[in-house]
Amino acid sequence: MENKPTYLFVVAAALINQSRNILVQQRPEGKQMAGLWEFPGGKIEADETPEQALVRELREELGITVSEEALNPVAFASEPLGSKHLLLLLYTCQYWAGEVQNLECPDMKWLPLDELQHLDMPPADIPLVNQLMAAL
Repeated sequence: MENKPTYLFVVAAALINQSRNILVQQRPEGKQMAGLWEFPGGKIEADETPEQALVRELREELGITVSEEALNPVAFASEPLGSKHLLLLLYTCQYWAGEVQNLECPDMKWLPLDELQHLDMPPADIPLVNQLMAAL
């Protein structure tokens, strides 16, 4: 009998500022794939919708308030990750309240979309950049 995969559901946001740059943050030391650049976001908890999880993650990681209506689904990635299988949902977001603060990561930066292609990113984030470029 074949083992069924254990899924890891994750959400991320491509925050787009008024200059049309996109926010990426660096994974902290001590976490898997530390030092790589990624879109802000995180795991979906059992009692959350993807949108609720992303609103929570953006508040925790960046100190901003986002409404679910401001999140637009744009891309997804499916990637084996050790003994689990990662499903990563990417949303765009252009509207939020508060100043973006770096609360949990070693570094973050706003970059033009085409520069995201040159970053060291986790394997699941790489196809998202191409999908994001096609969508925007």
